[in-house]
Amino acid sequence: MKKSIFFLIIFFLPFFMEAHNLWAFMTYSTFNSPDGPYIETYLTVAGNSVKYNKTLSGKFQATVNILVTFKQNSEIKAFKKYELNSPEIDDTINVNYEFVDEQRFQLPDGTYDFELQISDKNKPVQPQPYSQSVVVDFPLNKPAFSGIQLVKSYTKSETQTILTKSGYDLVPYVYNFYPGSESKIIFYSELYNMDKILPEGQKYVLSYFIESFETHMTMFEFARVKKEVVRPVGVTLAEFNIGNLATGNYNLVLEARNQQNEIVASQRTFFQRSNPNAKLTFSNLTNENATNTFADRITKPDSLKECISCTFPISSGIERAYIKDVMKTSNLQDLQKYFYGFWLRRDPNNPEKAWLAYNEQVKIANFNFKTPVKKGYQTERGRVYLEYGPPNTRSERPSEPSTYPYEIWQYYTLNNNQRNKKFVFFSPDMVTNDYFLLHSDATGEVHNYRWQIDLQSRTYAPLDLGDTQTINSWGDMAKDYWDLPN
Repeated sequence: MKKSIFFLIIFFLPFFMEAHNLWAFMTYSTFNSPDGPYIETYLTVAGNSVKYNKTLSGKFQATVNILVTFKQNSEIKAFKKYELNSPEIDDTINVNYEFVDEQRFQLPDGTYDFELQISDKNKPVQPQPYSQSVVVDFPLNKPAFSGIQLVKSYTKSETQTILTKSGYDLVPYVYNFYPGSESKIIFYSELYNMDKILPEGQKYVLSYFIESFETHMTMFEFARVKKEVVRPVGVTLAEFNIGNLATGNYNLVLEARNQQNEIVASQRTFFQRSNPNAKLTFSNLTNENATNTFADRITKPDSLKECISCTFPISSGIERAYIKDVMKTSNLQDLQKYFYGFWLRRDPNNPEKAWLAYNEQVKIANFNFKTPVKKGYQTERGRVYLEYGPPNTRSERPSEPSTYPYEIWQYYTLNNNQRNKKFVFFSPDMVTNDYFLLHSDATGEVHNYRWQIDLQSRTYAPLDLGDTQTINSWGDMAKDYWDLPN
């Protein structure tokens, strides 16, 4: 029950900082309490993206205007309009900090339209709204986890504040991205209603682990299992050392199991890791015996390397690291072990069948998406096709007068847990059939809220790089196809 919201006023690019643009990032989690469910929001603002005014004390301070609204059927159910002040600083020459805000909104179970408007009070810029759907769901007699709150640091609480939960003050980690400078992932969650299915004082199994986002395979070096005593509210405050977690997309997962080892509650949250200096161990990827298997029948190293390379779109972070860094120097036997183990992890009952089925999809991707210098599976469209399957709708626009050639793909269901997700591809060179992913609203994919501007940049270049407004051009159908794909 947690999602992340990149929210950049006027111009969005991850890690891009520009003095005249407000840069902010928000996440939220849902929790339950004796007073009812609530949504907790966490907002961080880059200190070097706001304008400072001199205060009466002679120091400098910035102020951000914020409006948060929760609606159902256009009826406002909760809102808050307030000002967020930065810390006072002595000068504004080298501003390299962020200031964080946390809020709580009491809301009953239901689906809400959440809208955030944020603007710099000291700049004459109109706030730009961001909206998305938010679900609050805590059944009365069924075990359920709260959202997973990512935590920057925690201390024993001395007084009750908005940061306090279960006797600790939790400083939120607002991002879902962990760069190489971060060596830990700390998290907090609550488990409700286990006492509704098991007697209080009895034990149940709690597990938490990191899994590959693409494959949902557990990273066993990042997995913990413990027995917990049933209580009205079970609390988990834990951490993993992720110093050697490979670059990639992951889920942090919590599960509760009863005495029959059945999962009675689970929760997961997405995060990304960038870790080019990780000291990775690949031995567990090549420890399967491939003798007398389909992998053993591939005896040409170049052919086997090609078979392994085409699995890149569906590989986990450490598997992609193997393909990029280790495969080129591996011997034939290790390559056979890796290839067999790769498919055994995906289908223990019939790994060869899984490979043959996937290889047919590779052939389709190679036929439809190849370029003069790339095989189909190496392109962005090929990668998305192989990772998620064929789209339910595909709108192809190769020759609109004011845009680069583009396609919009829509998936009704993605990874069994995302609904109505779309991908925008475009071809800036217009001749090679190499379409790049410009924007998607799917978790783990490129989010670019200037995508319409970039699509029109063939004929339209706004003077202000912060501009997000497109011009109305004859024949431009991008927004229509995004709203109503066909």
